[in-house]
Amino acid sequence: MNKNIYIDIINGHSEHIHCLLSLNADQSLSNVMQLLKGESSYWINRKKLTKFKFEWAVEYFAVSVSESHIPNIRQYIKNQEEHHRKKTWEEEYNIFLAEYGFNRFQG
Repeated sequence: MNKNIYIDIINGHSEHIHCLLSLNADQSLSNVMQLLKGESSYWINRKKLTKFKFEWAVEYFAVSVSESHIPNIRQYIKNQEEHHRKKTWEEEYNIFLAEYGFNRFQG
């Protein structure tokens, strides 16, 4: 069944993924994330791609981006393995939060 979710690019590293997607006017981020996490978990577990039952973390982090930044974001997502030779995900996340003035959300 088509869920009408447009994923531009997706890639990740050992403990996280980055996904550039576009939302339609009638889609909410929380609903799209629920579908992506649920359907991918089901597929991973059905294919037995991990030793143990695969589950996503409850939380996720999302930001909107300007159309003019999309080429750079695609390149960044494409180069995750190389990028994380220099910085861990935690280091990168904390730098991003500080640089752009976000508070770290605790749930």
